[in-house]
Amino acid sequence: MKKILLLFTLLILNACISATVAVNTGVNSSSVNDNEETLATQSNPDILVGKHQRKDLEQAPFGSWFNTNYEEYTADASTVEKIAPKLQDISIKAFMGTWCSDSKRETPNFYKILDQAKFDYNNFELITVSRSKETPEGFEKGLNIIRVPTFIFYKEGKEIGRYVEFAQESLEKDILAIVSGEPYKHSYED
Repeated sequence: MKKILLLFTLLILNACISATVAVNTGVNSSSVNDNEETLATQSNPDILVGKHQRKDLEQAPFGSWFNTNYEEYTADASTVEKIAPKLQDISIKAFMGTWCSDSKRETPNFYKILDQAKFDYNNFELITVSRSKETPEGFEKGLNIIRVPTFIFYKEGKEIGRYVEFAQESLEKDILAIVSGEPYKHSYED
């Protein structure tokens, strides 16, 4: 009887811990393993990890920096005009950290440029990573994500270039170089 009571107590305790994890992270405990959006840790719910949508960055607590940086950024309109037609057959994977100052600066600006270029967001994937540049689902595997933000541009399924952490010239001009097929090396490329 004592063994049954002990087992029952352990089961209840485990259920309470699981429920607490789900409440503290905002994640439905049944979907944690479903390759859906997840939050990084119980200890810091201000860090998003996994696949997300822009709307997730526009809401609290992330909206305080995302919306402000987006509104305050003035894109170089003449360069954006040159970028726009070149984005027609491009897909993009954006890796960023909600904990990273470079991501907080560059990601809203990147969205503003894409908005002004009328980019088709059906060809866009936003992946937020932990401080170790990882996701539980391994979305970063094989992509050499060492610094964030990293914006990877693809044409016909092949990588044509990437923007890493900060601009060589400007965000707009770096994007234009990548999508135009011009020689371009990101900040950490030899």
